[in-house]
Amino acid sequence: MDPFPTSSSSNSGPPSEEQASQVVEHFFRHESGRLHGALTRMLGPGNLSLVEDVTQGALLRAMKTWSIGGIPPNPSAWITQVAMNLARDTLRHRKMAHGKEENVIVHFEQTRSEPTDVRAEAHEIRDDALRLMFVCCHPSQPADAQVILALKVLCGFSTGEIAKAFLSSEAAIEKQLTRTKSRIREANIGFEIPTGEDLTERLDGVLAALYLMFNEGYKASTGDQLLREDLCQEAIRLVSLLAEHPVGQTPQSFALLALMLLTSARFPSRIDEQGELLRLDDQDREKWNQALIQRGLIALVKAAQGNELTEYHLQAGIAACHCTAASYAETDWGRIVRHYDDLLRIKPSPVVALNRAVAVAQLLGPKSGLEALAEIEQRDRLESHYLLHAVEGEFHAQLHNQAAAAQSFRRALQLAAVGPEQAHLSRMLDRALAPLEKPASRSRVAKTRPQSPSKR
Repeated sequence: MDPFPTSSSSNSGPPSEEQASQVVEHFFRHESGRLHGALTRMLGPGNLSLVEDVTQGALLRAMKTWSIGGIPPNPSAWITQVAMNLARDTLRHRKMAHGKEENVIVHFEQTRSEPTDVRAEAHEIRDDALRLMFVCCHPSQPADAQVILALKVLCGFSTGEIAKAFLSSEAAIEKQLTRTKSRIREANIGFEIPTGEDLTERLDGVLAALYLMFNEGYKASTGDQLLREDLCQEAIRLVSLLAEHPVGQTPQSFALLALMLLTSARFPSRIDEQGELLRLDDQDREKWNQALIQRGLIALVKAAQGNELTEYHLQAGIAACHCTAASYAETDWGRIVRHYDDLLRIKPSPVVALNRAVAVAQLLGPKSGLEALAEIEQRDRLESHYLLHAVEGEFHAQLHNQAAAAQSFRRALQLAAVGPEQAHLSRMLDRALAPLEKPASRSRVAKTRPQSPSKR
């Protein structure tokens, strides 16, 4: 008998494999954090790799089973039960003692319904996904390691997605994850839910993970969809919950919430009906979500309390400049450049410098933009990033340097991995090539014509 439940939630027939895959991905993004945390407490912090394998196995089983037998009434419970069964089978395979195995399973069941300590309730994070982000951001680990572990284990990011977020290689991220897991295992770091002051010292890591989670949704690093609103909405939900908690009521939390709200307000006009990318100057501002803009501006006011100025404050300020401008032409590019200058001082990054170059070009012209690109420190880290070459191509095109523009767009197209971006770059490349091909065609025609007797 198959040990996994397969009851269908409707009589309309099983979904297609693609539909089942979409549901599984949804649960992977929203449930993997809770599942990883429960399995980690069940198997111990020394078995993080096994936890990931068991979770992946449960999700693969779900995709296969649901496409045949239908999606069950409670998919979350279904996946949890499958993961428990797979974990138990793995423990048996490793020849663990039967009594110890049963105790582990009982412990797992107990952790799913832990009693609430009323005295500590006001100082606890009650949302499972958010709680487990704090678990991953253990202060004994380096800051980057905390964020990478949270993105991998709780947010369901692939190694490639994390590598792009950190401007690194997949091999480097894999090595860092391996080192982090080894340190956790060797130090026997517990994965208990932190409370009180323990939450405060982990806040920076949690905010950084949520920021990158939103960024991946805002501009997916791979796939056919540029915008993954489910990731963005989940990030906004978690930051909103955090900003309501005493530990999270800080200027930087409100600044990050403001950034997310102001950025997501522009989503309705970022992609056209054909799914193609629309640049900021082509977007219909009447479609922007004014309610989200107002919420974002209110959060930005709350973020201004105190003397702390973070990268989230400056990025939210840039987003506010865009959202409050009546038109693209009326955007306060001078203020945006100043925000980027401050951002480079607070947290220097080649990506920040690249974005600053775009703002400089809007303020002073494409030639100044090219000069700003040339001055980027650690520019080599951007060479494998399509956006550097796309921006460079735009500047050359505006200066009518069509050959240089075509070369940059061609390189950008080779590096782009998302469908709408590839389509946009293909159009830009065609535009750059068009004036170059016409003279060449005329030259080829002239060479085939017979010379006049006077020129023989």
